[in-house]
This record gives sequence, structure tokens and C-alpha cells, in this order.
Amino acid sequence: MNKTLKKVLIVVGILAVIVCICIGLSSRKIEDFSAKYADADLTEEIEGMERVGAYTGYINEHAKDAYPQENVEVSLFDYQSTGEVHKESVASRDGVFTGTGSEITWNVNVPTAGMYQIDIDYYIPESRGVPAERTVLVNGEIPFEDARNISFTRMWMDGGEKKIDNQGNEIRPRQVEYFDWQSAFFRDDMGFVAEPYVFYFEKGDNTLTFVADNEPMVLSRVELCGVKETPSYEQYIASNQGSEGTEAAKTYLEVVQGEDSTLRSESSLYAKYDRSSPTTVPNSVTTTVLNYVGGEAWRASGQWIEWNFEVPEDGYYNITVKARQNYARGSVSNRSVLIDGKIPFKELEEISFAYSNDWDSMTLSDAEGNPYKFYLTKGTHNVRLEATLGGMGAILEEMEDSTYRLNQIYRRILVYTGARPDVYRDYHIDTTYPEIMRAMDLEAKRLYKIVDDMVAYSGQKADNIATAQTIAQQLERFIEKPQKITTEFVTFKDNITALGTASLKMSETKLDVDYLVISGTDAKVKKDKANFFTKAGHEVKSFIASFFVDYNSVGDVYDENSSDKVVKVWVLTGRDQGTILKSMVDDDFTPNSGVKVNVEIVDPGALLNAVLAGRGPNVVLSVGADQPVNYALRGAAEDITQFDGWEEVLSHYSESSYEQYRLDGHIYGIPETQGFNVMFYRKDVLEELELETPQTWKELIEMLPTIQGNNLSIGIPTAAGSSGAAAASTSIMSNVPDLSMYFSLLYQYGGDMYNEAGTKTTVNTEAGVKAFDDYVRYFNDYGIPTIYDFVSRFRAGEMPIGVAPYSTYNTLMVSAPEIRGLWDFTLIPGTERVDANGKKYIDRSDFITGTATMMIATEDEELRQNSWEFMKWWANADTQVRFGREIEALLGSSARYATANRDAFENLSWSADDIKVLSEQWDNTVGIREVPGGYFTGRHISNAIRKVINDKVDSRETIIDYSILIDEEIKKKRIEFGMPVE
Repeated sequence: MNKTLKKVLIVVGILAVIVCICIGLSSRKIEDFSAKYADADLTEEIEGMERVGAYTGYINEHAKDAYPQENVEVSLFDYQSTGEVHKESVASRDGVFTGTGSEITWNVNVPTAGMYQIDIDYYIPESRGVPAERTVLVNGEIPFEDARNISFTRMWMDGGEKKIDNQGNEIRPRQVEYFDWQSAFFRDDMGFVAEPYVFYFEKGDNTLTFVADNEPMVLSRVELCGVKETPSYEQYIASNQGSEGTEAAKTYLEVVQGEDSTLRSESSLYAKYDRSSPTTVPNSVTTTVLNYVGGEAWRASGQWIEWNFEVPEDGYYNITVKARQNYARGSVSNRSVLIDGKIPFKELEEISFAYSNDWDSMTLSDAEGNPYKFYLTKGTHNVRLEATLGGMGAILEEMEDSTYRLNQIYRRILVYTGARPDVYRDYHIDTTYPEIMRAMDLEAKRLYKIVDDMVAYSGQKADNIATAQTIAQQLERFIEKPQKITTEFVTFKDNITALGTASLKMSETKLDVDYLVISGTDAKVKKDKANFFTKAGHEVKSFIASFFVDYNSVGDVYDENSSDKVVKVWVLTGRDQGTILKSMVDDDFTPNSGVKVNVEIVDPGALLNAVLAGRGPNVVLSVGADQPVNYALRGAAEDITQFDGWEEVLSHYSESSYEQYRLDGHIYGIPETQGFNVMFYRKDVLEELELETPQTWKELIEMLPTIQGNNLSIGIPTAAGSSGAAAASTSIMSNVPDLSMYFSLLYQYGGDMYNEAGTKTTVNTEAGVKAFDDYVRYFNDYGIPTIYDFVSRFRAGEMPIGVAPYSTYNTLMVSAPEIRGLWDFTLIPGTERVDANGKKYIDRSDFITGTATMMIATEDEELRQNSWEFMKWWANADTQVRFGREIEALLGSSARYATANRDAFENLSWSADDIKVLSEQWDNTVGIREVPGGYFTGRHISNAIRKVINDKVDSRETIIDYSILIDEEIKKKRIEFGMPVE
């Protein structure tokens, strides 16, 4: 046998073994854990571990109560109220207007005690464009925690026809709100509970109260409804014994493109474009063609998209949906199907779209593949697809409750052992806390059942659910060998965090829709399916097009060498932001002003080199707060006070927001975004510890023995690094010091960063030294951690109080659903001071910083004026609101836009209570001037803080020594720029 043949046989043998292994793995039976929990009572609650106030507990309490079938209509205009409540006629109906912050109460006489759903007809008038929220009270009490802040959607539509830019790309229309009456039940926003909430009403007189948490709402009907079953398909067909229709009806076929949706629940559910598949209709590899709807934005339960269609005559019709779910392998995306506002039969409550890399045309059919027949009368109808978790909702609710109980177990052990237990010590947890061991045993069984339920539902074990199995196995090890609790304690916490993240990912139900087909029962629906040859041809065409098409160009692109003065705008953030900005420019700014704008997405590091080479932009967005003054010192930035209307522009901003852009009476930038700190706190943990929310630093220090005595901690920003970072590392510690809390203390103590002339630092004054000394004492004397992951510790309850940027609110809302309702935020702690009249007050000064819009210096007066027109438009509240809503719609609520415009900020998706707190804290913010050589200030203050914390040297001497270095650099730079020095 020659060597070549031998090698071939070896390779073939190896491949055969690999194939056999793959076949064996794929055919391996999925493990079943039912034996582990078969005899267990999974509804048992261990004292101290239970979740109080949950809807599941409320239902269990009323398990024996009746579900009456009759409806009870509430006498709408016979009410008692507080706040802005009055009768109002709108859109041809009489109703009751309930303003934000109001309460309205009705007396309701219920003939039969039992569980009722609450159904309303509502109209949301023009306001901030966010969903309305209401809290329900029955007989003066909130029946369960999830009855707070229940959301009611608005309606959105295209504000015109799509446009085509001068590159041949389609530009989606602007989204505008559609105002009309809607009907809705009070239901779970998360979608864990598929059916509307039920509320217990006693026989006889009851009170029903709605508290308006967010946005005004007009009510025209409030009704208590008996819980009724949706009819089955057989019942639906039996009740619609109409004619099959003529041949024209049977052969009718209408294709409704997904991008042509009529209405949608959120402005983010607009038309999108896809170049990845050859079967997307319409299709182009060279230009942007709007050809589908949905995507990343269509991920939350309750979001819906609606299409209008028309049928030629009465009869039965089929519906086909061409969709794609390529987001979650091993999972399904569910939609409810509504025809003319109602789910026709039970089978349409949950239509599942399995994972697939390509589009799949699915005719709505029963389990045997027989298409459902929909009886439709002649004329216009609408079909709505609404995101739902369906059967997965109950499983995810169990996962969320399990995450909460696991955090309770973790915190109970933490109080005893500390965050990093001594692995060589036996803590005897099994004998000291036998209830914890019972809780672990019970939770392991619950987790195994969750795994089995999810596998039974989806048909396979996805990566996300594997986390539940990992924790269940870890809990079993803890029960078998309690000493492993200490050795795996950190891993246990990480696994709990991973379970919460997995639950969040699994609750996303993303879907793309290419088109819908409404067809007669005899019509043949073509099902687009890509094969190898069509995919290969598509890739070849895309490859060739890439040599000729500039995919980085955004919107209309103008020739900068033409006679028109084209404003070049650089965006330093990302493509999503640049795309949204350009579409706004093309459909709003340029048509109204006549000023042409080219938008380019550029890496921040390219700005300096481009300006030096004379090839820079005219306007640059999102530059760092230190940049405008530094460019101005070198003659590269324009002073905006030279332009007409600058006072009006800046009147919508806090003075603290543009303090960093001032230099010698000039202002070189307009604030764009801003950030400042607030104090987050866990309501449940503080209540457990019998502590109140601290108002001052003194009160916070007095609370520390209680908090730390329970092996918990607090978090404040530190110069050791980005303390909120998910993974604190040496590089983060070195490069991103967070001095915001030190700056806040400096101003709370009556100090300042520089003298009035800006020639010297004043951190060496008595106020500056005291602020510095107290700041480092928090770490040296009180043991507050210098590096920590705030979000993770906060959701676990390990860090019940933390000072962090207010944007952390969005992260917590998205990433920690298991603690919703258990936390809040408020003003940062302040310092007691005495005013000129001898009256005591709390100074809550808070450092603010952000990004700016800056104009690069130019000799061309017309270009300078055009650039100013763009900057005025960009700084306008309406522009900022639209941009903020669109970027949040595209990237999710965790990317909520932190606009510096005060008027715009109040019209973004914050609740009324949140805006109140944030506005009050904003009023107390202070900005720090940028001075020549100011880059040395933060660097040396960080060095001073680290030196005192690490080497335990004297704080007074250290800050004074470093202030000398700061002053030397300021003097050197002032001399370099020809500025006076003392």
C-alpha cells in the first residue's frame, strides 16, 4: 500500500469517526429530570425566602374563589378624584380625562364575589409620546406588586411616503403618532402572564381606583369582565357558516408587504432593509430598499404591528406570513394573531416561529397542516401580529422568581460568611442555617423542573436554559457537601447573575416579517425559498457591488466642491446615530433651511489629524467635554457667542452643562449629552435592616456599621477606576478614574477647582483639603470598596446603596427584572451648610459632564453661518426629542439618550416621578471650567487619591504637593498661549 493511499484512508477513517460521534450526539436522548422533583411540593415557601406581593401568590390566595361570567360596567362619570380629572369629549366620544399624577375612584356594586378582569376603552392625547401607565387599587389597596405601573400603548404610523435620496436609496418616512380610541385589559407588561390580570372583588360595594403614574389618558369605558374562554377553531367555524364565496374569492390573492404596515405600537417598529437574503422582497444589493419590518426592536411582549388589506367579497380566506427568526437558536418567537382587533379563535393566541437562518413562508394552519379558514366580509380588514411569550411566559416567570429566591439565599449566607469566605474554615452552615439548606434543596428541584418544562416546550435544550441546570447541580453539591458552599460561593453568585441574564434573553421574542399573503382557499401561494444556487448568485452580486457602492455614505451626498456651501458634519459615536441624524437632516433640516449637509461617521481619533491637515469637518458632534476649549486655545474652534440667537439656544440648557466650554467670556460648544450621579437604593434591603434613605453623608456614615455588620457594602465612584464596570481590571483602573464624587464633595464643602482667573488650582485651600481628606477616608477608614461591579452587587442585594450615573437606571430596568419594584433612586447625599442668614440647608452639589457639539474654525463666512444654522437646529428641543426616541427605539431602553437639553429631556421616556428627581438633582449640578493645562488636574488628583489609599500617607500633605504640580503645568500652558499669569 503506497503512502498516499494510506494517508487517504486515515483521513477517511477520521472523518467517519467524527460523523459517527456527531450522529451519536444528535440522536442522544435529552436528559429528563422529573425523578428529582416528582414527589416534592414545589409551591412550598421557606420563611424569609418567599417573594411577597407577587401575582402568583395573589392567585394562590384566591384559588378557591369563583370566576363569575357576567360583566359589571362601572358608572364612568360617578367618581371621586384628586388631581387633574374632568369630563372631556374627544374623537366623537364622551370620556373622563385623567392627568398625570391624578387619582380617580369609582364605587362599583358587584353582584357576585369573585375574580374579574378589568377592560377599558382609552385615548391617549398628544403629550410626551411614551406609553401611559396606571396603578390599580381595589378597595384602597394594591392587590399585588405587578398592579403598579401597568402600561398602555400608543399608536404610530408613517408620516408620509418613503423618499429616495440622490444615491438611489430609500429613506423611511418619519414616524408620527396616530390618535384614536383603543381597548385593552390590564395585563402583565413583561408578558410572563399571558392572560389579562384578574382582580378579586367582594359581593356588594367595592372601590376601584386608577392612579395615573405616567401620561394623561381619557377613559370612555371601564368594565369588570368575567373571564371567558376564547372559542376553539371548531367553534369559530361552526359560528361562521357563511358561503365559500365565488370563484373570484376562492382564487383571490393579495400580497401585503411587511414594510407597508398601517399602525404599530411603537415608533421603533418602522420599515427596515435587508441585503443578506436573495429572497427578501423587494431586493437590491446596490441600494437601500425598505423590504421588511420587525427586527431587533420587535422583541418585547405586547408590541404589535398591524396591516390593512381588502377582500373582494364575503367568504373564507387563508393567511400566510413570510417571516424569519434567526435571533435565538433553540428557541421560538411567538405572535398572537388578531383580525379586526380580536383573536378569532384560541389557536391563534400563540403562533410559533422556529429558529431558521432564512425566510420561511408559514400558512396559518392546525397541527396536521390544514390551513385555517378565516371568514371575512367584503371590504377592508386588518390583521395584527402581537408579540407574546405564550407558554414560555409561565416558565420565565418561574425563572425570575427563582433568581429572586437564589439572591435571597446568597444574601443570607453572605451576612454570615462575607463576600469571600475563608475556604479553610468550616462555617457549619447546614447546622447554623438549616432553613437555607431546605431552601437550596427545594430550589434545585424547581430549577430541574424549569429545565424540563423549557425542553418540552421548545423541543431542545438551548444554551440559555443550561444555566438553570448548572445552578441546580451546584445546589445539589451544596446539600451533599455543605463545605463546598464556601469554596464555590463566588461562582454561585456569578451563576445567579447568569441565570438572570439568561431569563432576560429568553424573554426577547424577535421576528422579521417580509410580507403577508391573503388568499382564497383555492389560491396557490408561492413560497420563496433560497437554494444553494440563488444564495451563491446573491453573494457574487453583493461582492461585485461592493467595489462600486459606498455603503458608508448616509442619505443625500452632495459635492463639496460645488457652488453650494455644504456643511460637513462628523459623528464620533456610531453608524446607528449617524444614520438617524442624516435621515432627520434630509427630511427636516435641509428642506426647511435650504442648507445642504453631508454626514460622515468618523473615529474620534481622526479629528485632530484632520483639523491639522485642513481636511476636518465644519461641525463635529459628541466631542469630549475638554475638547472645545483645547481646540479654541489653538484657534481651531469657533466662539458661538458671535452668532445671532446664541442666548436663546443656551436658554434651554443648565449653565452647569456648558461651564466646561467657557473660556475668558467666550463659549466654544453647545452641550449635547450630559451625565451626573444619583443615589440608587434597595427598598427591600433597607427595610430589612430598618434603615431610612440617607439624606447626608453624615447619615450614610452612621448607617455603615449596620450595613457592614451584615457583610453588605455601599458604593461610591472612585479614582481606582470605573467602579460601575462589569469587569474591573488593571487597564480600567489606570485609564478611567472616576473623580465625580470627589468633585461633588469639593463643591458641597464650598470649594472650587480653580481661582476666578483660572491661573491656579484651589484644591489646596481648607475646603479643598477637607473634601479630599473626607473622600479618601471613605475608603481607608470606612472600608468602602474601590473596585466593584455595582449592577451585579446591587441586583444581588449585596450593595443596597450606591452612587452612580443616572443612566444606570436604564441598565437596571433592562438587566434586572427580578428586582423591579424593589429599588429606586433619589438625590445624592449632601452636606449640611449654613447660609448667609444662619439657616441650615443641605448642599447636594453634583458634578456634571458630557459631550458637546463644536464648530471648527473657518474663514468662509457663509459656511460659518450655515454651520450655525445646523447647530441651532440640532440643539432644538424637538430635534433632540426625535433623535432620542429613535435611538432608544433602535438600540433599546438601555441606550436612552442623555440629552443635555432640559426641555427635550422631559419629553423622553422617563416617568413623571423619575423626571422630578432627576430635575431636582440637575438643578444642583456644577460644571468645572476647562483651563489651559487642565488635563493635569484630574490626572494628579487621581494620583493623589491612589497614593493615599495605597500607601496610607498623610492626605493634607499629599494634595498640597500635587497641587503644586498642577499649578506649574497651568502656568506653563498659559505662557505658551500668551495668557497672563500671576
